[in-house]
Amino acid sequence: MGWRQFWNRDDHAIYVNARHKQLHFTRVAADLLALLPEPPLHLLDYGCGEALEAPRIAAHCGRLSLYDAAPGIVAGLKRRYAGFPSIEVLDDAALASLVPSCFDAILCLSVLQYITRPECEALLDLGHRLLVPRGHLILGDVIVPGAPLVSDIASLLSFAWEGGFLTAALAGLVTTFFSDYRRLRSTIGLLAFDEATMLDMLRAHGFEARRAARNIGHNQARMTFIAEKL
Repeated sequence: MGWRQFWNRDDHAIYVNARHKQLHFTRVAADLLALLPEPPLHLLDYGCGEALEAPRIAAHCGRLSLYDAAPGIVAGLKRRYAGFPSIEVLDDAALASLVPSCFDAILCLSVLQYITRPECEALLDLGHRLLVPRGHLILGDVIVPGAPLVSDIASLLSFAWEGGFLTAALAGLVTTFFSDYRRLRSTIGLLAFDEATMLDMLRAHGFEARRAARNIGHNQARMTFIAEKL
């Protein structure tokens, strides 16, 4: 089993409870809206997951496209947002059929760590093709090489204390220790980049980029990059 198959399962243990999941998406939406160009704009959320705050983001942007590689997640998104004209959900076929320069901004949050380096390079080329000139590519939650697992744990517990789900978070850590997530992280690993490497790679793929002052989401041991298509 690989990462794509893991995320397509209904029982993956990333969020310890419903409150954790909702607070995660609420924080992500607030952080993202602070980084986006001025609306109106057409945003692609690539690797969007369950996208619980999609209506809030769409209301700010004007148009929002959601894509995820897991078919089960795509099916759920299509059901959830069927009545939202400003939100469209893309599957693999719809993504492949997009015309060049159709988005003003693209978000990739918590995506790079779950793909290979060649897939990452291909994703940057895709982003460059789909963005308008001077369009923005936002890469969030990029893992730093050698980052210890304890930093992720500390970040989660701090977020849990702040959000009022500390007991559930502690129980969730025990569950995660015996989960497929930990096994995959140990065997397949997570793709990581240092700041200089990421900036060089973005430049090589036609972007002018900088590291944001803060990462999107609660884990400030990770990085967010804002890249502009040249």
